[in-house]
Amino acid sequence: MSSTVDALSMERRPIVISGPSGVGKGTLCQRLLDAYPETFVTTVSHTTRKPRPGEVEGSAYYFVSRVKFESLISEGIFIEFAEFNGNLYGTSKQTVIDQTARGAASKEDDSQINPRFVFVKPPNLEALEARLRGRGIEDEGSIQRRLARAKEELAYAETGVHDKIIINHDLDRASQELEDFIFERS
Repeated sequence: MSSTVDALSMERRPIVISGPSGVGKGTLCQRLLDAYPETFVTTVSHTTRKPRPGEVEGSAYYFVSRVKFESLISEGIFIEFAEFNGNLYGTSKQTVIDQTARGAASKEDDSQINPRFVFVKPPNLEALEARLRGRGIEDEGSIQRRLARAKEELAYAETGVHDKIIINHDLDRASQELEDFIFERS
């Protein structure tokens, strides 16, 4: 599943980090948050899935009906959205604007969002499958659906729509590559 975490770069442009489920996006984002707590923030995405035990509205996700989500799509409020396992997931422009405004002198409108897109890729599908199985939270059907979705996402990433593709073969190296891209280090 493609999930997105947004972070603000030094130049205040959001960074949208996406990739298949199990590829390490959350770990990479958490490293940024831990290393630069005054620089990066995360946004809360919308979803049509039901809350899991312990998930809090507005913290884990904004839980909305499919009808409401589709209405939001037609209103153009999402930077990105995707469907997985019959559920819709998306990051709204407003949540990015709100987070950006927290650290900026004035609130920006959505025409100034101009995010940079990073795709995190597994070294290969076998490694991704091993990571998914290693989490121990998926049944076989879910693993197969996630792998099928990953193939679609990997093919889409090859079309050149992202500003940066990072292969997460080694977490430390991938983390450094992400930081170098964000901070525009050569």
